[in-house]
Amino acid sequence: MAFSSKIEDNIRLFNEKLDVETNFDVVYRVLTIGGRKSCLYFVDGFTKDDVLLKLLQVWEGVKPEDMPPDAHTFSKQYVPFGEIGLLDQENDVVTQILTGISCFFIDGYDQCLAVDCRTYPARGVQEPEKDKVMRGSRDGFVETLIFNTSLIRRRIRDPKLTMEILTAGESSHTDIAVCYMKGRVDEEMLSMIKERIRNVRVDALTMNQESLAECLYPRKWYNPFPKFKFSERPDTAAASILEGNVVILVDNSPAAMILPSSVFDIIEEADDYYFPPVTGTYLRLSRMTTSLLALTLTPTWLLLMQNPHVLPEWLQFIKLSEVPYVPLIAQLLILEFAIDGLRLAAINTPNMLNTPLSVIAGIVLGEYAVSSGWFSSETMLYMAFVTIATYSQASFELGYALKFMRVIVLILTAFFDLWGYLAGMIFAACAVVFNKTLAGKSYIYPLIPFSFKELKKRFLRGRLPHWNR
Repeated sequence: MAFSSKIEDNIRLFNEKLDVETNFDVVYRVLTIGGRKSCLYFVDGFTKDDVLLKLLQVWEGVKPEDMPPDAHTFSKQYVPFGEIGLLDQENDVVTQILTGISCFFIDGYDQCLAVDCRTYPARGVQEPEKDKVMRGSRDGFVETLIFNTSLIRRRIRDPKLTMEILTAGESSHTDIAVCYMKGRVDEEMLSMIKERIRNVRVDALTMNQESLAECLYPRKWYNPFPKFKFSERPDTAAASILEGNVVILVDNSPAAMILPSSVFDIIEEADDYYFPPVTGTYLRLSRMTTSLLALTLTPTWLLLMQNPHVLPEWLQFIKLSEVPYVPLIAQLLILEFAIDGLRLAAINTPNMLNTPLSVIAGIVLGEYAVSSGWFSSETMLYMAFVTIATYSQASFELGYALKFMRVIVLILTAFFDLWGYLAGMIFAACAVVFNKTLAGKSYIYPLIPFSFKELKKRFLRGRLPHWNR
């Protein structure tokens, strides 16, 4: 709804809308510009005070006879600032004020002057804790959207790089940036993504990109394999955009959503490309191998322990050295949950207590646990390897998906022996094969649909392109 040109009506309206008497951080200042009564609204902590001060100094010298007839002319003559807009709808004004934009009302004008001189509290763009690399850039995304878009712009200085701004959330009005390269992106997929974002009906994106992800892809929630690739690295996001993918940035989140993403995309890391092709290929293949072993090692060992007569002579050493007091399946499941408990404890433990916690965990889940009879030394060994293999790739979502599949295969193997093992492996394979990305693309492309050229790129890190796209 449009508002009045009378300043008193506007002050009364927006004082009520913003509840300035209760909200101490919503500031309004009544002043005089060119002999006319005016009012300024802003949120304390979101505004650059020096910019406002310079604007007020300029307006202090405006004479009544020099006042333009409308707000548009006034903005061109007396607002020496780059980012300025004119608003004429009260809901738009309220939203802009609450996002940090300073709004000016001048008596006689039926439009509001919106000056974008906001500043947000932000941390430095240091290297992400999770997406670390041995070589390469050390900057990372932060919780401020404009900082994240500038980190991508710094790497892609091409006018075809497009960043569209959308909003979602009835209460939060969260800013969402859709980043892509014109001429390289799949236009049909891009239109579908933007349409889904516009049609999101949610009160607030409380969990940032995870809330948006669940709104964009509400189906098949029971499949734990990730439908998106998340990265906190600007170089990864920029490379994905250049490859024709779409990157979605959500305000207040330091992670970028990259789509569409197959399972091969999720396994990839920046280190694959910061080293020469031979080293990059080795790193990628070793990561794929350890991820596969994270799923299959303990179920396969449990199956062999339940059928020791099938062990060949050269594998006799994997047998249990002592008769277990606790069934193997119980040992494995207890350790699966204990490892997650240690992970949660490490996250919630103050830094000064991390070392004591590590010592205690090593004692409890080490020699004492074996000597007490709860666990076999072989069980501890294989679960230690599985834990290391889980942490060998950067995606938390993929790590937990492999964990859930491993637990299902373990339980089926314990109850149904070989047939349970085969059923569990088939179930895990189907969970990967029949998973779908947001755009409906195959999750295991380039296996389905098959493309030998692209498949070779997924396994072998070739030479980086120099002139061709």
